[in-house]
Amino acid sequence: MKNTFNGFPTDLITFLEQLSKNNNREWFAENKQRYRDSIQIPMSNFIMALAPGLDRTANCFTADPRLNGGSMFRIYKDARYSKNKPPFKTNVGCQFRHEAGKNAHAPGFYLHIEPGNSFIGGGIYRPDSNALLQIRTAISENAEKWSQVIGDKEMKKQYGEVSGDSLKRPPRGFSAEHQHIEHLKKKTFFVIKPLETEQLYSGNFVQQAEDLFQSASPLMRFLTEAVELPYSI
Repeated sequence: MKNTFNGFPTDLITFLEQLSKNNNREWFAENKQRYRDSIQIPMSNFIMALAPGLDRTANCFTADPRLNGGSMFRIYKDARYSKNKPPFKTNVGCQFRHEAGKNAHAPGFYLHIEPGNSFIGGGIYRPDSNALLQIRTAISENAEKWSQVIGDKEMKKQYGEVSGDSLKRPPRGFSAEHQHIEHLKKKTFFVIKPLETEQLYSGNFVQQAEDLFQSASPLMRFLTEAVELPYSI
């Protein structure tokens, strides 16, 4: 596959809109080549084109352009626990995970494309109990450093606040009076920036993504080091 990327094709969004109205195996089979041409190959090219910039930002994170098993998410839903539900996701995306991470719950940078709800960002989604305790402990014991992370001007400019679902009460072992108690309650730590559809079609979208991943570095570095992994070597 040629390593070029000049923006996603406009048919990507059209395909997803039509898939949401025809979410069945028959329609998808008839449009399988279109899925490959409008989504899989362009996404693979995007991942390849972003790899050098990601390497400059954080070279412990992986950009794997394989169509299956790499940075790109599958469009097929997990059918193991579902019955008579739509078989396909109506969004596409990719995650650039830490080289030590084996699943979507490791620290990673993320691109999500969905009609009317596209975004880019980075963080860690629902880490396991051990990793979550490490992150909370790092915040608790390094309050000043965490203040610098969440107060980083460029990150706040691009993303706003650190988001993620939270507990209603303080986690066991952490003081309710801690200055960062609202962050200590979090179960997910992410920064997210909405994207306009036209940005996806732009020839400079790779540069935009690289810049936004760089802007997320304060959070990403903190989370990665909190779980005792190198951010960049």
